[in-house]
Amino acid sequence: MAELDTKDREKLDKRQFAYVDSQGEGHLPLSDESHVRNAMARWNQTEFESARAKEAARRKIVAAAKRHGIEISPDDKIAHPSSGLRAATTKRGARGGRKVVRAKRPTSSRQRGAARRNVKKAQTVRRRR
Repeated sequence: MAELDTKDREKLDKRQFAYVDSQGEGHLPLSDESHVRNAMARWNQTEFESARAKEAARRKIVAAAKRHGIEISPDDKIAHPSSGLRAATTKRGARGGRKVVRAKRPTSSRQRGAARRNVKKAQTVRRRR
């Protein structure tokens, strides 16, 4: 692997790193093929500030691997999105239970449409977190 001394590392653009922390320090450089392979190997060992940052870094590494013609086996951890931090089971069942709207009394089509829109809104808000 080509060595990056401090001077060369500072010259790299922040976009050439898979992850840039809140202090502006770049982690997992993607400047050439050997650095991409190294980033693939060390991705799961690197500490990230959030799950979203870890997933963004994974996507950058996978894209860089494709650009450099590096094949990623389906068994590699980097090949699949990182798992969420939610508990596998809770009191309400697996993954906190399924949120299903069930009518308790006869409802009009207008009420059912409003309920569907509310459920969709709640799901999109939950996905953004």
